[in-house]
Order: sequence, then C-alpha cells, then structure tokens
Amino acid sequence: MILKITTHISRVLVGVLFIYSGFVKLVDPIGSQFKFEEYFSESVLNLEFLIPFALPFSILLIISELALGIMLLVGYKPKFTVWSLFGLNLIFLFLTWYSYTYNKVTDCGCFGDAVKLTPKETFYKNVIFMFFIVALILGLKHIQAIVSNKFASIASIASIAISLVIVNHVLNHLPIIDFRAYSIGTDIADNMEYKENGEIPPIHDFMIETDDGDQMEAMLAHDKAMLIMMYNFDKTEEKGIAPVAEIAKAANDKGYQIYVLTASYIEDLEATQSKYNLPYPFGFCDETALKTAIRGNPGIMTVEKGIIKGKWNWTDAEEVILK
Repeated sequence: MILKITTHISRVLVGVLFIYSGFVKLVDPIGSQFKFEEYFSESVLNLEFLIPFALPFSILLIISELALGIMLLVGYKPKFTVWSLFGLNLIFLFLTWYSYTYNKVTDCGCFGDAVKLTPKETFYKNVIFMFFIVALILGLKHIQAIVSNKFASIASIASIAISLVIVNHVLNHLPIIDFRAYSIGTDIADNMEYKENGEIPPIHDFMIETDDGDQMEAMLAHDKAMLIMMYNFDKTEEKGIAPVAEIAKAANDKGYQIYVLTASYIEDLEATQSKYNLPYPFGFCDETALKTAIRGNPGIMTVEKGIIKGKWNWTDAEEVILK
C-alpha cells in the first residue's frame, strides 16, 4: 500500500517536473542550443566536435523531457518511460555535479530562462528527484494507463507532434514566450542598475561601443531607436540582411536612430556598411548579451525612450511596426 501511494505521488511530481522543464525550453530551443555549446566547449567538457550538433541535441532533449513527462502521467509504456527518465536524470546528475564541483557552468539551463538555479541547487534537485524515479522503478506495476491504452498512446504521440510544430515555428521566428530580461516592455536602463544587495543586474554587458565611446545612454535617450543585432557575422544568415536593411531604411526615414550591434571584429567598417547597405553606426557588444537579447541573427529590436517596444527575427522584417 505504501509503495503504491509513493509511486503515484512520484508519478505526478516527476511527470509535472519534466513537462514544465521541457515546455519552458520548448518555447526557446535556441537558448538550449547555446547551453549545449557552452557544455561542449573546450573549457568545460572539451567536446568541441559536438558543437555543430548542439541544436539537434537541444531539440531532442526538449521533446524527450516533455513527451516522457506526459507519457508518465498518462501511463504509456511505463517500463520504457520510467527507465528513460532514469537515464535522462542520470545524465543531468553528472552534468550538474560537474558544474557544481568544478564551477564550470554557472547556470545549467535546466529550466531555460524561466527559473534560474545555481549548480548546487540544480544538483541537489536532481538528487532528490532520482529518489522519486527509483520509487517509480520499484512501483512499476502500479503505473497503469489512465482512461485507456489507446488514449495514452494518442496523447503521447500528439505531444511529440505538437512539440515539433512549436519548435519549427520558434526556430523560424522568435520564442513564443520570452523569459529573458529583454522582453517587450522592459525598461533597459532600470534593468541595468545595480541593486543594493550587490547582485548582478538582469541586463549587463549590454553596450554600443564605438570609436566615439559607448552610445548606450544616447540610444536610451532617443524617442525612437532601432537596434539591428548580428552577434556573429560569420554565422549571420546572409539572406536575412537585405530585408533587415530595407526595414532599417524605412525606420530611418521615419526618424528612428539606427544602430548595428555585433560582437564580430570589423576590419574595414565603411566597406562592411556599404556591402550590407547599412550606413548606420556600428557598435561592439558582448556576444552573450546579444544572444540573450534576441535569438535572431540578424534580429531587430525597437526601443522608445529606453523601453523595448518590439522584437523580430529577420524572417519577420516585413512585419516590423514603425511609428
């Protein structure tokens, strides 16, 4: 009786946790891609040959988490589901132990940008949930399909199909829910201020460094500004620059101050401005800050008096709203 009750409690807790963890990353798979790239980097796991596969890995992980959570709750293939959850959590345990022990990755990205946990907090969270998963293994016989096996099967397959549709949409546009510090409506200046407790502000390392100094304050003071962000010219979608340049011209004609932000070193600025038809001030900005600010490369952000008013991937350049 005790094992049965423990199994049902564990089933709900583990199922809900994995569904939540998968969902908050599902709406922003690029964020998980960046986290995989960090783990694969030379300074962490030294598996740089896997970096090109970071996005497929992130999509596979996200959909697996969400689907397995649903499969557990509806009771679809319980043996496969529980042991798969055990394997996933074992991987998470290793990664979070490694981060905690060697202080390599300060945020594992387990809950995307929705919930920030320290490596220590994440490691012990995974330790606790491993006990619940072990309880599920011991109580496998008590995990039955709810409603019917057919319903469990349809619900599980549907979760995978819907997840793939969402991933495809987000990869071609922007996250459908923005948990980051650069969400629409954010006051940039307010989020760059250091608080009395000494914590790092939500927005940091965000700058527009030019030969004439940092233009961030000037940008925040403008009634209307447009930021064109290309965190890395080598990885920028070439076909995306033309539509971005076109909307930038339209914005410029309407009185917007245009800035182009990148983390790439540009040897010949005038030639680059001419080549891409972007005759606007170019400013250097930290790559991580740009990746966090917007997932598009190139991406577009409009700012009014320091308030973020709109964000678009280059694929949606024609839909940019100009005042």
